[in-house]
Amino acid sequence: MEHLKINGDRLLNRINELGEVGRNEKGQLIRLALSDEDKEGRDLLVSWFNELDLKIEVDRFGNIFATWEEEHNKGEKPLMLGSHIDSVIDAGIYDGSYGVLSGLETVQTLKENNVKTNRPVTIAAFTNEEGVRFPPSMLGSLVYSGDLDIDKALDTISIDGLRLGDELERIGYAGDNEPGFIEPEAYIELHIEQGPVLDKEGFEIGAVHNLQGNSRREITFTGEANHAGSTPNYLRKDPMQAVTHFMSTLYNYINKNGLDTVATLGSIQLEPNAATIIPSKATFTLDMRSPSEKGFDEAQQLVRDTLDEIKAEGKIGVQATEFAIFEPVTFDKTIVENIVAAAGDLKLSSKLMTSGAGHDAQMINRIAPSAMIFVPSKDGVSHNPMEYTSPEQLVNGANVLLLTAGRLLDAK
Repeated sequence: MEHLKINGDRLLNRINELGEVGRNEKGQLIRLALSDEDKEGRDLLVSWFNELDLKIEVDRFGNIFATWEEEHNKGEKPLMLGSHIDSVIDAGIYDGSYGVLSGLETVQTLKENNVKTNRPVTIAAFTNEEGVRFPPSMLGSLVYSGDLDIDKALDTISIDGLRLGDELERIGYAGDNEPGFIEPEAYIELHIEQGPVLDKEGFEIGAVHNLQGNSRREITFTGEANHAGSTPNYLRKDPMQAVTHFMSTLYNYINKNGLDTVATLGSIQLEPNAATIIPSKATFTLDMRSPSEKGFDEAQQLVRDTLDEIKAEGKIGVQATEFAIFEPVTFDKTIVENIVAAAGDLKLSSKLMTSGAGHDAQMINRIAPSAMIFVPSKDGVSHNPMEYTSPEQLVNGANVLLLTAGRLLDAK
């Protein structure tokens, strides 16, 4: 297996071809989940699966699986390799797609070289990882892991007012299989880092051993609109004062106690949003992430306690919606060790690291041992048309995936 390499030109050609699916008249890549563009991307992916004569199956949530199995390993739990192919708005071409297509390339390389494996290999393309059209993100893998009821998830309404289940039917990807019908022995996800660490520190491969916990909320503080000049402070019911108190309490606690937690107020809307009027309402988003359970849990409790404190004062109304609470994940030590060993066999430098972004692997880790492989992202840029990983780095990552898979499959 050590001498076996993927076909780099074939992988890169597929990445580029899929990267053209979903371009608008401005040249922007917009392949949102269950859109016409997503259907076109899915159809192209399935055509490549069919060329290899793989067993193609789709579950009720539109997750696509293609399995290579032979007579001697039928009935064994498969090794699953995958990611997603839906995109954000004005996306790059590597996020998600690289992992799925590298899984395909791994299977094709093993198959055309007549490699014998002790179990099947399944390539997975999960639905709605990005969560742009149907919030929240990672819905497909969340449903697949059994942590979200399938019927509830199918009733999710998109930002354009359409029901997820209806859109699945419309594009022809509402399958018959129940989510979780394939139980993987293990799962590996190859991905661009989407951060600057590998690029800045000069490492070629990231062996991802854990993934940050992530919480997302929308918080609304309501007060009373009034004149900006003639209303003294003690008579004000100003929701922006509550916002600044809330965020400064959070930031100060995190910094004072050295928590490995980051908090981001990424969006805020004021009503009536006028320069000379005390706002009546402030609605903002809060994204919090931490790789450790201690940092994650402490920060979550602080948020709830501070909201209760503001509400108890009685001047400001408080409403908080928790869209997602994903606990920190520790990936499988044995798979991570095999990733490091595979990189070493290929004379590639590697670094144990944490994923700052969410991925399908964190959900599949709940049902099977999982881990991730990262390759560098130039300047850490992602979710952006400037997203770039060099051809050499892309091929390196796919070869690490191939060799890691071969180790887990006892390939000969």
